[in-house]
Amino acid sequence: MSKKLDRLNQIATIVREKNGATVKELAAQFRVSEMTIRRDLSILESRHIINNVYGAAIYNPSSDTEVIENPYSLSNAKITKDSEKSRIGNFAASLINEEDVVIIDTGSTTEKLAMNINDSLHATILCFNINILNSLVDKENIKIIVPGGYFHHNTQMFESREGILLIKSIRATKVFVSAAGIHEKLGITCAANYEVPTKSAIMQSAVEKILLADSSKFGVVKSSFFADLSDFQMIVTDSALSDGWIDYINKLGIKLIMV
Repeated sequence: MSKKLDRLNQIATIVREKNGATVKELAAQFRVSEMTIRRDLSILESRHIINNVYGAAIYNPSSDTEVIENPYSLSNAKITKDSEKSRIGNFAASLINEEDVVIIDTGSTTEKLAMNINDSLHATILCFNINILNSLVDKENIKIIVPGGYFHHNTQMFESREGILLIKSIRATKVFVSAAGIHEKLGITCAANYEVPTKSAIMQSAVEKILLADSSKFGVVKSSFFADLSDFQMIVTDSALSDGWIDYINKLGIKLIMV
């Protein structure tokens, strides 16, 4: 975490615990200018973590955000919850049958799925990420479809209007979808807005929709909404999922697999 992000999270903690703090107090505590603190408070206010009133910060009790994180990076995501993601990906790979037409979403967990597909399996797979493609190219029995388009370095994803049209023309038996956040009220979210049209297209193009997400994603909200939890027929996650979430998912009638 950068020095600025660390300061932002410390400010949020101070304001929450003290139920408020002035710009002058915070500037003195962090030994920065009042202008720097005002910029920090503007960021926290934009994330709905605090309310900025007459030179003082007041904690927003309705905030669902506890910390501010670095911008999403696939390379960083690969090193978090690695064992959980490996178990999820390994199980998800077992769900692919002979001659299935499958769409694999962007993400570090879906990469584990691609890596674990049996080399002898005959299937057609559409993907739009370099990391997923690299995991499939040596599997000679897999027919690969890559829509292409503009390359986004942080997610290693290709995205374009033409690619989305190609996805919409495909009819898949299964789609494996990743998420950056899963919330009861605010639905399934991703980290970048440019992902939304592609994610919406793959959701519309498959019969069975399967959500792959480790338990740390539950209760989290990111900036860009693309689906409701009820849109999925199956969720594959790890065994650390809370009892509250297990009950909620069961009430929705979604098949839940914890590995």
